[in-house]
Amino acid sequence: MKPQRIVVVGAGHVGLYAALRLSKKLNTRRAEVMVIDPQPHMTYQPFLPEAAAGNISPRHSVVPLRRELKRCRIVSGEVTKIEHARKTVTVQPIDGPVKEIAYDHIIVAPGSVSRTLPIPGLRENGIGFKTIGEAIYLRNHILNRLDIAATTPDAEVRKASLTFVFVGGGYAGIEALAEMEDVVRDALKYYPELSQDEVRFVLVEATNRILPEVGPDMGAYAARQLDQRGIDLRLETRLESCVDGRIVLSDGSTFRAETLVWTAGVKPSPMLDNTDLPRGPRGHLTCIPTLQIVDGERVLDGAWSAGDCAQVPDLANPGAWCSPSAQHAVRQAAQLADNIRAVVYGGVPKDYKHKYAGSVASLGLYKGVAQVYGIKLKGLPAWLMHRTYHMSRIPSFNRKVRVLADWTLAFVLKREVISLGQLHAPREEFTHVTPPLGDDRSPEPVGAGSR
Repeated sequence: MKPQRIVVVGAGHVGLYAALRLSKKLNTRRAEVMVIDPQPHMTYQPFLPEAAAGNISPRHSVVPLRRELKRCRIVSGEVTKIEHARKTVTVQPIDGPVKEIAYDHIIVAPGSVSRTLPIPGLRENGIGFKTIGEAIYLRNHILNRLDIAATTPDAEVRKASLTFVFVGGGYAGIEALAEMEDVVRDALKYYPELSQDEVRFVLVEATNRILPEVGPDMGAYAARQLDQRGIDLRLETRLESCVDGRIVLSDGSTFRAETLVWTAGVKPSPMLDNTDLPRGPRGHLTCIPTLQIVDGERVLDGAWSAGDCAQVPDLANPGAWCSPSAQHAVRQAAQLADNIRAVVYGGVPKDYKHKYAGSVASLGLYKGVAQVYGIKLKGLPAWLMHRTYHMSRIPSFNRKVRVLADWTLAFVLKREVISLGQLHAPREEFTHVTPPLGDDRSPEPVGAGSR
């Protein structure tokens, strides 16, 4: 009997965990698991703020697919089309011609992308915070602004370089803001030309509170803590323009800033636009509690989804949908894998149900807030809970050890505050010293520099 093919689109929280569980629970004679993703790794997004702050190495916040999914077939490429009517996916490999791949079951889990708005200047000046590249770029960019501020004779440039604007008061925005404020505060010890009073961090949030996931009390505590650190909180305020670095807010404020970080929510991956799968009013794939995709009342055979791109009923909270959190995604992935295994072996899939345990958030080094099973924590205990929880969640013993080693070294040694901006233009120096064809200048003989 030919083994069934299970195609996993996307290697985020859902894709990686589901593929890993399927590869362990399914006999290779019964099913083949294929994972398609343009990146060779899964990014553990809760660690992006720590990677940006330099608390852990960027490489330790990602999980290599080929190392972790040894029993799966990895295809490095981008899914450009899904035709479930024919049960085929169209893949553009990172190199080579487009190809079609047939499947018996498909897990559609491309995740989400930043939800942006048509704000003048945002495309040209904004920085997202969803990928490891964005996190490292932000770190280098902010530290580079300190170098500029310390050397420029222009007072306006200095002021703009030391103004950092974060839009969005959810997890990503608050944790990134708090960590980077810590980084700047530590870095200023090495900049006698600059003072803390000149640094300005601004948080812009359209609603009247931050961190809604941890509840109103803990959210209010977090706001007070950030305010005590001198962070300018602009609640019930929207970004209206940022053309050429001039920030215009809905409360009438106007000022210049050379750093604008956009973390105002997410939306399902635009890849879903190129599928024949049914979607809900907000663009999500519509699922039933078994995590099967449905078209109205009809269950689509062999089509499954979970995570940020799926709309799954929350059975623990009737009438609501599961939130787009890592907590749900990891548990949905496990149930999804078990359900596919059951169907492959002729069984019946089970409903996904999970009572939301609560939330934890870091507010920088040794600071945090948490509300778990109704218990509220703040300060150091919440920060320790935050680290312990995410240490337990990141896949593989290898990554756990590396992250723990990074944390231990960061506890003993001083924070590194070096900008490696050359990473973002690695060929610039080489092209500068290499003359174009037709240049009359005689190049130095090869190897002359080594004599």
